[in-house]
Amino acid sequence: MNNSKDIGQNGETITLNYLLNKNYFLLEKNYHSRYGEIDIIVENEKYIVFVEVKTRNSRSISRGVESVDRKKREKIIKTAFEYILKNETDKQPRFDVSEILVDFQNRFKSINYFENAFDLEEYSEIF
Repeated sequence: MNNSKDIGQNGETITLNYLLNKNYFLLEKNYHSRYGEIDIIVENEKYIVFVEVKTRNSRSISRGVESVDRKKREKIIKTAFEYILKNETDKQPRFDVSEILVDFQNRFKSINYFENAFDLEEYSEIF
């Protein structure tokens, strides 16, 4: 793994395996809309979950979860709304962030998984 795209894809694979081990079912990976991309879309009995994956070196100054700013969250929400319009569901949407930490050789160190990292409440004006 030499470039950031490879590192990011590795983080997505680690996150997906983490979710599958917690009995989630994969719906989409790298779902694109005119608004942006959602890294992983999974579901369980209760939720449809839209997951943003951020992979960082464990010595990075900033945390991955911090890089999911208001503008990025808005893109994710709009993309999720488009997905739900095309793929009807009665499940509650949830927005999670997965922070993957790797060492200097880009080997997996740990995962910090944030369920319900943000919600729709502060974004009601976009609908």
